[in-house]
Amino acid sequence: MKHSDDRLNPQSTDFCMLDYDCAYKPEKKTRMYYRYIREADAAFASAVIQRGWRRFGNYFFHPICEGCNACKSLRIDAEAFRPSRSQKRVLKKNRETHVIVQSPSLTPAHITLYNRYHAWKAEKDGWKHRQISEREYYENFVEGAHDFGYEVLYIRDNYLVGVDLIDVVEDGLSAIYFYHEPDYAHLSLGTYSLLYQIDLAKKLGKKWIYLGYWVDGCKAFEYKTRFLPQEILDGFPAVEEMPQWQKFAPPKPSKSTN
Repeated sequence: MKHSDDRLNPQSTDFCMLDYDCAYKPEKKTRMYYRYIREADAAFASAVIQRGWRRFGNYFFHPICEGCNACKSLRIDAEAFRPSRSQKRVLKKNRETHVIVQSPSLTPAHITLYNRYHAWKAEKDGWKHRQISEREYYENFVEGAHDFGYEVLYIRDNYLVGVDLIDVVEDGLSAIYFYHEPDYAHLSLGTYSLLYQIDLAKKLGKKWIYLGYWVDGCKAFEYKTRFLPQEILDGFPAVEEMPQWQKFAPPKPSKSTN
């Protein structure tokens, strides 16, 4: 099917990064294909997110790794989702968590929280970490949101304890990035943020939660398979092609809810 809508082919600067070590398969190298688009709109964002692309700031991208096709795209069927018993416990733990949905912003609290979270993950899970600057944060998480990007703020005890970046597209929500306060890890805020996204999607009449990538056997992505039912997409078709999403039966997850 050929699209004649110019909104689906906006002016862009296209480029690829040099190969670098893959975070998900240590023995592999990864390469990303980018389109830098200053004036992307919701129609374009919807089209490429439906086809497995991701967005940070004004950059839309997907992997083009030589000899590897491990990165698949997942989406939750929000309409059909029903929380498990453990997920219901997470909802109960967060009854006093206040939620604000607004356009992405940048405050000292954002920077402090982002850096605390990544320092904690570096110590806990071996993530690579360096302090993010205000400019870098703005370019990644504030710029490029236009009228479809939002942040979901989680407030507890009058403190900012979590930030969830999302895009609201034609048929769903796209989960961009989430980070939280390590001292509130007992609230399972990562799980709660996805439960909130699912509830928000239902209220907005949207069917899907686009989760980004999943790599079989990669522990970092295991949490994504705990939200059923789901569909999976192999590859990253162009906007002229129809994406072929298939039902997904994930491996059985561990009992952890974080």
